[in-house]
Formats: sequence, C-alpha cells, structure tokens
Amino acid sequence: MCIDNVLLDIGSGKTVFKEVRDLKQVEIMIVEDDNDINKILELIVKEQGYKATCCFSGTEAQLRLQQQSFNLILLDIMLPGLTGEELLQEIRKQSFIPVIVISAKSMIEDKVNLLSLGADDYMVKPFAHEEVAARIEVQLRKNYLQQREEYLTWKKLTLDESQHRVVVQKSELNLTNVEFDILRIMLKRPKQVFSKAKLYELLWNDVYQGNDNSISVHVSNIRKKIAAITDEEYIKTIWGIGFSLV
Repeated sequence: MCIDNVLLDIGSGKTVFKEVRDLKQVEIMIVEDDNDINKILELIVKEQGYKATCCFSGTEAQLRLQQQSFNLILLDIMLPGLTGEELLQEIRKQSFIPVIVISAKSMIEDKVNLLSLGADDYMVKPFAHEEVAARIEVQLRKNYLQQREEYLTWKKLTLDESQHRVVVQKSELNLTNVEFDILRIMLKRPKQVFSKAKLYELLWNDVYQGNDNSISVHVSNIRKKIAAITDEEYIKTIWGIGFSLV
C-alpha cells in the first residue's frame, strides 16, 4: 500500500489523517465496454485493496459520476454512447480527479490528444497487471500529496488553504485575510522566529518601515482569537527578535 492516509475532517483536533486501507475509502471507477478487460481491471483494483465500480459505456459512467465521488478513473476511449474523449472533457469541466486512459490506440497523436484533454496518464493495451497497479498507486499518491499540501497543522490547530479556514479544537477561528496569511506563513516554518520586518516583507512584498506596528497588532489579534478557544499557547514573542510558533 503506497498511500498511507487520506485527509479527514480538519476540525477533528487529534487525527487529521487516517489509514485508507482500514476505512477502504479509495473508490475507483472502471469505464471499459469489453467485459473481459473490465473484469481484469476490477481484479487488479480489488487486489490493491480498493473498491471498484464498473461501467460499460461513457453514458453509464457519466450518470454514476453524478451520484457518487471517486478517487480515480480508469478510462477506455472507444466506448458506446458517450466516447472516452467526450467523457474526459465533461469530467474536466468540474473535477481534477486523476484519470488514467487505457486504450488500444497506440499512435503518439492519440496519446498527445488525450493528455491535452486532461488525462493524467495513458496506457496502451495489452497491459501488464503490475504496471496498471503501479500507475494507479502513482496517481493516488500524487493526488494525496497535492491535497495534503492544502492543510497545515500545528498541535490542535489546522489551516485549510483551499477553504480559507482555520480550526482549533473543532472551533473555527474568524480571521481577517492578513491574520490568515500571517498564520499560514508561520505554519509553513514551525518554530522559526519571524521578525516584524520579515513578516511584513513576506506579506506585502515591500520594505518594512521601522515605525509600522501593524504586524504586532495582527499577531496580537490572532493570539486573542486562539485564547478564546484554548489556554494552550501557540504564538510566542521572542523579545527584541520577533514571533514563533511554540
């Protein structure tokens, strides 16, 4: 099992990541009209410990996507009803879910076309079971790491960059944009001491004016909002130097 975790509720306070295998949360859609190949792909997916949903046409897959969320799609191109190209274009209008195309088309032009339409990978039939499994793992790992980068955690505080949310012990902090940005900068470098000048430059890409007290005010406001939820200290003032997460 190459990917060990998936992101859970950022307000949990204790566990932001949990084992995928235990929860069997990875759902993979197989879109292949050939019954034998569909069964082979289903076997490969299930051998990896994942759930498989099998579709035999582009139209069936489109309907299923409206009803259920998936972590990855294995997609044939020559499908009855909605073609693989058309389905891929529909998917990319609303989602960045990893898509691995598995097709009998082996021309470079076909590969370039599908990759330009948004496919994450392209495999040519016939395929080796081990290679399909390996490529699935690569895409899931890459997608997991991209998601993980959106979350920054320190003790019982979690910052979600994509949703612009900060949660401490299951309670959401109501931060201004500047306060959010200051906290994000500090969370990316835990325990590093930031001077007021450095924070100012990172925030506004400008030279710090020594008489500007705005950074101290913003940091103080962040402290007060955290203190309203917990007595645990998160930001420490290093007198004469700056601020640091503790």
